[in-house]
Amino acid sequence: MALSRARAVVSSSLLTKLLHSTASRPFSTSSNAFDSLSQSTTPAEAYQIFKLDPSSHIGSCMPLSMMRIGTFIHNIEMNPGQGGKLVRAAGTSAKILKEPKANRHVLIRLPSGKEKLIDTRCRATVGTVSNPGHGAKKLRKAGQSRWLGRRPVVRGVAMNPVDHPHGGGEGRSKSSGSHGKGSRTPWGKPTKGGYKTGPLKTKK
Repeated sequence: MALSRARAVVSSSLLTKLLHSTASRPFSTSSNAFDSLSQSTTPAEAYQIFKLDPSSHIGSCMPLSMMRIGTFIHNIEMNPGQGGKLVRAAGTSAKILKEPKANRHVLIRLPSGKEKLIDTRCRATVGTVSNPGHGAKKLRKAGQSRWLGRRPVVRGVAMNPVDHPHGGGEGRSKSSGSHGKGSRTPWGKPTKGGYKTGPLKTKK
């Protein structure tokens, strides 16, 4: 009981120091915040204050302007106040590449490797999404997939001509389906050999 009270007193004093230090200067997102704090406190106290910083706590949700370079984040908003849209799959995370300066956008590397500019007012959560082994999970039987609400998917070439434009033919046939007409869309247009099915664009 006495040990827990002592820890509470130490943490409250460190929090008071942190609040006084941040009140005297605007919030800085630079990576040398630990060095500036260590000048006025002992190394142990500075480390404890650095740990109390909410921008370094996993699970903290805050605007991107309050985060440091190299922070791994997830559940990122695309527009301020819209709610999390990006990086929500199991085991995924994004990384902040550049610190917001004069502009109002920050550069983020998504799990796909693509880099995207996000408004600094958008919020995100610090850390990585849990359950990283979700993609490596093996289903024991076909019924387990049905338990998850996934219905079977049948190939069009395995159907009859009345069921799908790709159906028919002898064996695994792609060109003689639907009475020898070849692959077609559900509306009867050919889909092979570079046949244009979309709207024609004007040439410049």
